[in-house]
Amino acid sequence: GSLPKWVVNKSSQFLAPKAMKKMYKACLKYPEWKQRHDPHFKPWLYPEQSRLPPLTLAELALQHADSLDNIDESS
Repeated sequence: GSLPKWVVNKSSQFLAPKAMKKMYKACLKYPEWKQRHDPHFKPWLYPEQSRLPPLTLAELALQHADSLDNIDESS
């Protein structure tokens, strides 16, 4: 489905700026928080620190764009 234009416009005017202000405040506090919570754990920089199981290429499936047209999003 799709949202009415007025819903998108109102959320863009009111919800998005409020969410961005909260995100900004959280980002300002991140360096201090990270110093207290495992400061050397950075799996986005050092993949060997990742605690997730590795993903094998055999588990991946190639999906073509034309197959995305028939996705049921009604539920």
